[in-house]
Amino acid sequence: LAGKLEAIGNIHSDGRPILGLDSRDLLEITLEVCPRAIFVPAHIWTPHFSMFGAFSGFDTVEECFEDLAPQIHAIETGLSSDPPMNWRLSALDKFHMISNSDAHSPSRLGREANLLDIPMSYDGLYDAIQKGVGLAGTIEFFPEEGKYHYDGHRKCHLCLSPQEAEAYQGKCPVCGKKLTLGVSHRIQQLADRAEGFTRPGAVPFESLVPLPEVIAASTGHGAAGVRVQRLYEEMLGKLGTEFSILRELSIEDIRRQSGYQIGEGIRRLREGNVGRFPGFDGEYGTIQLFEPSELDAMEGQMSLFGQNGAGFEGRIRQEAKKRNAVREGDTGKKMPQAAEGEGRRQSASSELLNEEQLLAVRSLAPRTAVIAGPGTGKTKTLISHILYLLQHHRVKPSDITAVTFTNKAAQEMRTRLKEQLGRHGAAGKIRIGTFHSICQELLRADGKEFAIADEGTVLELVREDLADAGLCACAAGRLTSEGNRGRRCLLLGDGEELAVEGEVQLIGLDDRLPARRGMVKRRRGCHIVVQPTAELGAEARENLRVRTNFKSIILPVTGQWRGARAVQGYDLSCGGVAFHTMQPLAPGEVAELVLPVTDEPLLLHFRVLRTLPSDDPVPLYAARFVDLILDQDIAIRKAVFAIQVRAFYQH
Repeated sequence: LAGKLEAIGNIHSDGRPILGLDSRDLLEITLEVCPRAIFVPAHIWTPHFSMFGAFSGFDTVEECFEDLAPQIHAIETGLSSDPPMNWRLSALDKFHMISNSDAHSPSRLGREANLLDIPMSYDGLYDAIQKGVGLAGTIEFFPEEGKYHYDGHRKCHLCLSPQEAEAYQGKCPVCGKKLTLGVSHRIQQLADRAEGFTRPGAVPFESLVPLPEVIAASTGHGAAGVRVQRLYEEMLGKLGTEFSILRELSIEDIRRQSGYQIGEGIRRLREGNVGRFPGFDGEYGTIQLFEPSELDAMEGQMSLFGQNGAGFEGRIRQEAKKRNAVREGDTGKKMPQAAEGEGRRQSASSELLNEEQLLAVRSLAPRTAVIAGPGTGKTKTLISHILYLLQHHRVKPSDITAVTFTNKAAQEMRTRLKEQLGRHGAAGKIRIGTFHSICQELLRADGKEFAIADEGTVLELVREDLADAGLCACAAGRLTSEGNRGRRCLLLGDGEELAVEGEVQLIGLDDRLPARRGMVKRRRGCHIVVQPTAELGAEARENLRVRTNFKSIILPVTGQWRGARAVQGYDLSCGGVAFHTMQPLAPGEVAELVLPVTDEPLLLHFRVLRTLPSDDPVPLYAARFVDLILDQDIAIRKAVFAIQVRAFYQH
């Protein structure tokens, strides 16, 4: 089989190589080589590269595999769906449902698994998957924990239910880009049964979370941290295997060995009493076993009355029930409207906010300024906004910076956030401070040595800079250019790399740095002063083309073809791309390209311009990027310039 596939594409380039091959043809090749091969469509609902994904174009197994569809006997549900979600499609009743783990690393093995009661042989495995003989059940992720459960746009930190995505017509309300439709939405589109339907005769399943994550959620520490790993190894050594601990051992035995909190976390997991925060657009969801305040309360009682908390178990359970009752009921709190479904909580700090404050709280702009007079609730609004981003849009705490005018206000924000998020929460990871303190922190972290200048030093430095730049200070303190020599540019670099002379062309990564041609005026140390002589315009940057050889895929948007098609990159510019492909493309057609040469692969829209002359038998197409958002635009520019610089030094 490997020999046949190697004739089609490079199967050595990646653990999961991309082949320009239809699923039906792959099945045919497989059965020709081995008629008793087990062929199962994997993670069938993932938006990209799956049978029923939002971008695959197939609505039925028969549509995907055509005349060979009867050879498909099982489907693999993937992390973002579980059996009840698949039961909603009557067309899937004839298939056996299995759940596999993708072995990216040993620690991931078994996060989904199949329960098999079979002879330890290939025949036993074949009969279980193809005929259901001995397939006793499956172990599942909570589907909300999968990376594509809900709809959304990761770059804008936007997580939406299918109903919300429909209201926005599939477009991100922040940037206008197309949303990535999740598994829940796709199932809703194809389902012919109501949510909650139970298929008669279906094999049982259970939902679990890996033990390190249970320990982390029960103690408030990071799953990859030393403390959690130490506890994990101790539990395996003294209690047995991970599955045994999660599924079979008595809670009392676990509590005696590992403490009340971990035992309580496993009890809640077995009962399904968990908070669920859906994953979206490639971002994993999270499962919460305890509220932050519960962890603080438990830890305080454990420290005071002993590790096992003897005599206080009933009290803790009673408090937990009260919190769950409040969580499940109508709290009456006024909070920005969130998506329907589990995992969407309301924040106590958003009570009694007026409409203007709520507007700021719900803002999804990358920068939000709260401008109001003294005593109007600016700090409360900022805190509510931070909680909204953390709880409803899964923004990482380390991605949030809160700026205030005074140290007093900054300290108040830290205190309030710790109260809301708990001592083990995310408050410590949020950067909070005044404008000056944050800038000072960033500069020192970057290795800059400096002192805070007094007024006299500042004036002297200004005079020196004005003289270097050919400017003078007027009596009123305003700056004017000396003569009509235009604005100068100052370049910084290391040693001889900046030893340039004559005419240079400057093209900035940012639109705020326009493209210019200029003359080098002088060099002093690592400083070069360039006198601009002409504006070059945006086309100078967009038409800067570099040769690049990459392998990737394209997907249809307006074309009538379906599925992914292989492409070979030819060249790249800030505004477009040229590539070889066997897929016929018409001028004006819009499609999507996975661009792998940027820091992270990008999924980009492009419009076909024309066919280019080429000696290669595979047609060469020129295309222009369309509907780029700012982050994508900058990422492409960086990639183009990086490729050009590498080529220059290699030459």
